Amino acid sequence: MGRLLSIDFGRKRCGIAVTDPLRIVATGLTTIATASLEKFVLDYIAREGVDAIIVGEPRDMQGRPSESQRFMRPAIARLRRVVPDNIPIEFYDERFTSVIAHRAMIDGGLPKMARRDKALVDEMSATIILNEYLQSKQYTQQ
Repeated sequence: MGRLLSIDFGRKRCGIAVTDPLRIVATGLTTIATASLEKFVLDYIAREGVDAIIVGEPRDMQGRPSESQRFMRPAIARLRRVVPDNIPIEFYDERFTSVIAHRAMIDGGLPKMARRDKALVDEMSATIILNEYLQSKQYTQQ
């Protein structure tokens, strides 16, 4: 069993999170410039066994695709072209992940200046997306 990698896509930067090889827990990995996404993912796949890539799918409050998808879809299409065919790219609803990330920072006692670090919020959002994805798969497999 290989790792799952998640991406919280943004126009400027992407938060990245991964699971352990047994897919028990997701942890934040890093935040990268969006322009470096393809290279980063290919390098990571070459070093680690990755079975799937989970991308946060922006939706509005009614569950419809949000405006930001028009920026994300072309970038993910480029990523699909370079990622090996045996590694699927799946979308997972990312609504409220930034809000949850900010709440976790406050609850964790992170100072106000540290909470303004948007890269940290993006990394935490990718982690939340991946943890929620893992939980959804656990419930459907039982």
